[in-house]
Amino acid sequence: MIELYSIRDVARILAVQESRLRYWMQVGFVGPTVRKGGRFYYTFCDVVAVKAAKDLLAADIPVQKVRKNVEALRKMLPDDTHPTTKLRVCSDGDTIVAIADDVAFQPIGGQVVMAFAVHALGDHVADVLAMPRASIDDAAPKPIDGEATEANGGTTAYRHFVEACAAEDRGDSETAEHLFRLAIDLEPNMAAALTNLGNLVYRHGELDESRRLYERALELDPAQPEARYNLANLLDDLGETELAIAELRRVCAAAPDFADAHYNLGVMLAHVGGSALAKRHLERYLELDGASDWAGTARAFLEHIAA
Repeated sequence: MIELYSIRDVARILAVQESRLRYWMQVGFVGPTVRKGGRFYYTFCDVVAVKAAKDLLAADIPVQKVRKNVEALRKMLPDDTHPTTKLRVCSDGDTIVAIADDVAFQPIGGQVVMAFAVHALGDHVADVLAMPRASIDDAAPKPIDGEATEANGGTTAYRHFVEACAAEDRGDSETAEHLFRLAIDLEPNMAAALTNLGNLVYRHGELDESRRLYERALELDPAQPEARYNLANLLDDLGETELAIAELRRVCAAAPDFADAHYNLGVMLAHVGGSALAKRHLERYLELDGASDWAGTARAFLEHIAA
């Protein structure tokens, strides 16, 4: 018997958009491990893993490094939730550590590295879930026997998706495209696979198919910023700059920390004469990613606008 939390619960507990949680679940990054009645639920250990992933990504740790450490952490967490209520994951930008009972250790390997006091994530979960709820649909599920989710249980479509991502990471785009298409054939509503396939065919110059894939992904998951951002870039390549600007505005509104969206929107606005708005988005880009390779170009645009 385990206590379960809905996607809405976790979004409220950790201040993460529900669309972002669903995207992480689809791509196999981190997500719920229980499925019941066609719905997905998080265990307390799953909540800890999502919290760890969120904090590490906020610290600009590479996604692959975060993924490996979160996977190692989940293997170390016992089924009993009580030992995890004082667990936290953090990083100094290089080393990733998990902290439990005032002892810090590396999730991969378990080596103890330091000791200092931390707050209890479990207390925060309890406080948030104790808040008044708007409707019965928001209520935390009753404890039930768990069963593996389709996403984390290893369905064929999901396996194809993961293998496609791995192939893309190692530069084998032909294999990646084949596996993404297999995943979509088996699960036509896998928005993340549609987006990733769209990226591949876009790079190959197949703009019409890429546009169709992005638009289909957004039909399934309208809040997915990656698909909308890439669609905007494609529209700009096609000369449909006004539409591209409209899409990037939506990305920046829904995902205000999406640095590249602010950069591209600022550049496009500068080209069409929207100097004041271009300045705002380029300045926001520099706030978010001032040390990037494109920061110099952003500053040059700002100097041009000021002149």
